[in-house]
Amino acid sequence: MKMSWLFTKPLMKEITTRWMDNDVYGHVNNVTYYSYFDSIANNYLIEHAGFDIQTSPIIGYIVSSACNYYTSIAFPDKIFGAFRVNRIGNSSVEYGVAIFKQGQESACAYGTMTHVFIDRVTEKPAKIEGVLKAAFEQALISSNDPLK
Repeated sequence: MKMSWLFTKPLMKEITTRWMDNDVYGHVNNVTYYSYFDSIANNYLIEHAGFDIQTSPIIGYIVSSACNYYTSIAFPDKIFGAFRVNRIGNSSVEYGVAIFKQGQESACAYGTMTHVFIDRVTEKPAKIEGVLKAAFEQALISSNDPLK
């Protein structure tokens, strides 16, 4: 995946790899990528939608996730994550997240995650609207994107 994907409507965030991210094979363990993805998505919610994960009347549950791995990374690699929105539904949103090694144009990994937003008290689906919807629309990819 070429870096040109990043410049459609992304959020790019530097990620610090840690020694503990490496597994016995000397590269970042597969499950750690999901931690990176989760941090990138929640960072977008906080910074771009003003989402308060502690007090918001709605909360997001991850109901689906997937990752394709292309090249390995390891501590102390300098990496960054890119965020976009693939699809917005009534109460759900699918994110696209990629991990890049500093100075490389191709992604090391690309994943998707689906958040379903629910009412914090009733745990019933909650409509995505207002500032949250506007923030998602800012990161929404175009319909002719090859990865959509």
